[in-house]
Amino acid sequence: MSSQKIQRLLEPPDVSAAHRSALEYLNSSFTHIDDLDGIDKVLSQTKARSSELQRQLSASQQSIDSLVTKTRVAALANLDTTRGLAEDRESIENEMTYLSHDLVSSISPSKSESNPTLLEDIETMHRILKELESVRAYVAVIERTLTLSEGALAQLRDTPSPLAKSSTSEYNRLSAFVDNVVQACESVQDIGSGEQSLHLVTFVRRIRDKTWLDIKGVFSAKLTAALENLQWPMAVDYPAASVHDRKSFESAFKDLMLLQEIGEIIEGSSNQLAMGSRGLYPLETLAHAISLRFKYHFETERETNRLDKPEWYLSHIMNVAHDHRPFMDNVIQRLLLGTTYQRVNAWQNYVTLLVPILERKLRRTIPTLISHPALLAHTVYQALIFDSNLRELGYEFVVGAEAKKTEEKGGVSSVILCQKEWFDAWLEGEKKFAEDQYNEIISSSDAWVIVDDESNDADEYKLSRSMAELKATNSARRIKALVEQVTDRYSPLPSFAHRTRFLIHVQLPILEQYYSRVSSSLDAFETLSSALVRAVPGALGVEGAKTDSRKLTGGIEGSQRLCKALLSARYVESAMQRWGEEEFFLELWTEINHRAALRTRAEMHPSLPNSADHQSSKSNAPECTIFEELITQYTKLASRAEDMLVSQVCGETESALKPHFVSITSPKDGSDAQNADDGIAVPPSLLPSIALLSAHLTFLRNTLPTAVTTHVYRRIATHISEHILQREVLFRPGLTRGQFRTGLAWEQARSVHAESELWAETCQVALRTSRARAEGPWARLLVAGRLLGAGRQEVDRAVKEVLGGQGDGWEDALDAVTSLGSGGLGKEEVKTVFRLRDDL
Repeated sequence: MSSQKIQRLLEPPDVSAAHRSALEYLNSSFTHIDDLDGIDKVLSQTKARSSELQRQLSASQQSIDSLVTKTRVAALANLDTTRGLAEDRESIENEMTYLSHDLVSSISPSKSESNPTLLEDIETMHRILKELESVRAYVAVIERTLTLSEGALAQLRDTPSPLAKSSTSEYNRLSAFVDNVVQACESVQDIGSGEQSLHLVTFVRRIRDKTWLDIKGVFSAKLTAALENLQWPMAVDYPAASVHDRKSFESAFKDLMLLQEIGEIIEGSSNQLAMGSRGLYPLETLAHAISLRFKYHFETERETNRLDKPEWYLSHIMNVAHDHRPFMDNVIQRLLLGTTYQRVNAWQNYVTLLVPILERKLRRTIPTLISHPALLAHTVYQALIFDSNLRELGYEFVVGAEAKKTEEKGGVSSVILCQKEWFDAWLEGEKKFAEDQYNEIISSSDAWVIVDDESNDADEYKLSRSMAELKATNSARRIKALVEQVTDRYSPLPSFAHRTRFLIHVQLPILEQYYSRVSSSLDAFETLSSALVRAVPGALGVEGAKTDSRKLTGGIEGSQRLCKALLSARYVESAMQRWGEEEFFLELWTEINHRAALRTRAEMHPSLPNSADHQSSKSNAPECTIFEELITQYTKLASRAEDMLVSQVCGETESALKPHFVSITSPKDGSDAQNADDGIAVPPSLLPSIALLSAHLTFLRNTLPTAVTTHVYRRIATHISEHILQREVLFRPGLTRGQFRTGLAWEQARSVHAESELWAETCQVALRTSRARAEGPWARLLVAGRLLGAGRQEVDRAVKEVLGGQGDGWEDALDAVTSLGSGGLGKEEVKTVFRLRDDL
């Protein structure tokens, strides 16, 4: 029964509804008064019905009360049950929450502080158990390995001499066990187990190697004891040693050799363990004593350990290698006979074991020398010298396959040279040193003083003679010496790549800077001697009030400045030509052209020639030298200085001749003439120019080499001769040509003749040379002068041949008059000269 129905039943009776229902019943049952007779019956029924209903009501009320009571009791009971169930539900939820939290993994990122689950704890325990089982297996392997190692060492320690192959049975078992472990570990596919197995393999192999080293140490100790009796590491006088000491040494030596042979059989010839680090076992023992002594002297606080004296420890090893060579060649080499190493060179192998001592020392020393360029350069140079000296003794450095790509010869110096940072530091130090030396040479007070050969020492004098008596300035000689010093510094380098870098970064810049310095001096000379500077003081940045440009560029001083530039350029040019033919530079240039990397680097440098432009069509070898491009530049520079010198002398001489050319056309020309000893008139206006040319030529003779002086003189004399010939003879002012020509007077013709002879004679005296050499450049002027000054009878035949002859006989006719033939004059020019005579 629903609660709504119960509420409805508990409601009180509705009286109005009852009255209304009763009224409706009476109205329907008693519609007529006659119907009232039956009302009593109805009333009695109604009373009976009412009583019955009252009884039912009472029973129903009792039933309701009883039902309500039971319901309340049941509700209370159900409420208590519900509360208990709610508590049980909350408890269950709490337990479920706890259990759900326990199911979350401890490695979950959202639960960083959670404890591991039971499953994880179980998995961890299984993993730990598995690891413990692996550790137990590993420990068992290690224990077995150590046991075999101790057994192998004990077996060989008690083995009598000579050593037998059966004495290494325990070591054979150790080696076989290690091989089995390695194979077992390699077969494991699990990554984690594989990593663990790899460590185990490394460990057991290390034990095996250590065991072999300990075994070798046992026999090495016996050999060391025998060596002490021979006073090793001093030079060994083997014949002077006692028989017992020699037998002990030879026995210990042979045991070590046998041990090495056994090791090769066990491990294979390719195994580095069997062959030791880099040599024979007995020689390693001998070298070990040298190493200990080296450490004592050069790796401690003793006075012999000095950073500025690398030659001390290098010389020590060199002396050891040299002093012990007879012992190696005569004794050790003999002991190797009959062994598998009889083809091994004992001394070569011994030195190979000594070289690492120096390499270790250099690796420890060089980092402290990086901040001291001078000491670093000295150390590198001494290491290169050591390598060179050792090669001269016949030693060949061991070079690996990878090293051969960069280092052709190897050596102790490769420890430094193969380290890019160390090599760059050394190269930078050498470059700075060379630049400082260059600046010191250029800035010295006597840098541009021309050196007299007689003032030099014998060696320098011989050198100058070998270079065609080429004089030079102090700066040129010192630059040459500096470049040769740089060559000496890097010529021992074993790598052509390193040599190329040294050439490009250190040596060539010196020659380039000196070229720029000489070239700039010529530029300055041209600037000071320009017409603008002479006309406008202070022009082009030249202070006229402070500097007289004519004093700097005129006269002997101007020629001297040009001679300094000329001699400097020619001297360095000649030196480079000689360097280019030397074997060192020929070999370097050949390698540069054969290697693509070096060729590319060389092509990027403007001072190195482009080999493609100088290659022969029949071969790939270049026809030029390594200094060809610089030689060309210096040649042009020398030619420029020579042209300026010729122009300087000719210009000053021609300027001095201007008054003379003016005077020869004046009326006073004849009255102002002087009478020479031979009676020939020479105008006094000519003397300044002749004196100036004589002074210049005397200076050139005393300053320039003979060959250069001769070449410059020819150019100067030819130019001046042609100038005088044109101005004074062929195109002399005041003369007319044609039918009404006016020629030279006899005195004027004789004067021209005397002047031409005076020019040649002056040059002969100034140069202190023969008459023929002096007359050569003046031939055209001399021929013209002699034709003008000769008598009528002397020139008749020549005139006839020139004016009327058809063949070449006119030159022979001229030769009879001038002794110089035509002197270079053309036939038309000779005719012009003849027409200047008044008597023809």
